[in-house]
Amino acid sequence: MTIIAITNQKGGVGKTTTCVNLAASLAANKQRVLMVDLDPQGNATMGSGVDKHVIESSSYDVLIHNARIEDVRQRSQSGSFDVVPANADLTAAEIELVTATTKENRLRYALARVKHEYDYVLIDCPPSLNMLTINALVASDSVLVPVQCEYYALEGLSSLLNTIARVQKALNPALRIEGLLRTMYDARNTLTNEVSMQLIGHFGSRVYSTLIPRNVRLAEAPSHGQPALVYDPTSRGAIAYLAAASEMLRRHGKQASVLTPDVDTSSATD
Repeated sequence: MTIIAITNQKGGVGKTTTCVNLAASLAANKQRVLMVDLDPQGNATMGSGVDKHVIESSSYDVLIHNARIEDVRQRSQSGSFDVVPANADLTAAEIELVTATTKENRLRYALARVKHEYDYVLIDCPPSLNMLTINALVASDSVLVPVQCEYYALEGLSSLLNTIARVQKALNPALRIEGLLRTMYDARNTLTNEVSMQLIGHFGSRVYSTLIPRNVRLAEAPSHGQPALVYDPTSRGAIAYLAAASEMLRRHGKQASVLTPDVDTSSATD
């Protein structure tokens, strides 16, 4: 089981969109996937077709009451992956964990109990460094960083890398950078291309070659409680995330089972 935290301390970079759509795309490639929502906004939960307003238990219960993931998880609307949902209750966990015993390891312990049931666990982190994010980083094998190629992108990355280094030193020495995924990409924008080249120059092969475009269908899909792959599988956004999943599998020495159409996804599209 490979556990990947999807995080960026800068908001609005496509973190939740990446988590939901990668989960669906990995599942389409016959991987057993669990998505853990650790953001109190619960957007990944809703985007997977699970109503955060009616759930009886959530990731809050896993972290605070030692609830078993087997008792909390739900199936996504598409039926292709499992979800540990989140809602506003999780806000209280940020405070309660501060004084809790083994506070940084709650999620790690919970996931250990289901390690034989999944190939991938994707964790949607809140866009801030708090005890929820620390739990995700301690539980994870690696970190995938969605990056919007804009002016302050590198500055935000520096802060995140410092956080990862501190976690490696004190709590999870095995944590590594899975990669950087360029999101909301529009090749027609000069600044986008310049920042993209800076990222490659600085991080090299850790930058995924797959580009996730700005895409209307990708933006519409969450309001229907569906990943783009379900909402409109022919959209460039859906195809781009399939390509990202295939690239991830190749990097892990696995074979993708879904052929990705050869489509240019570098420009903003409908």
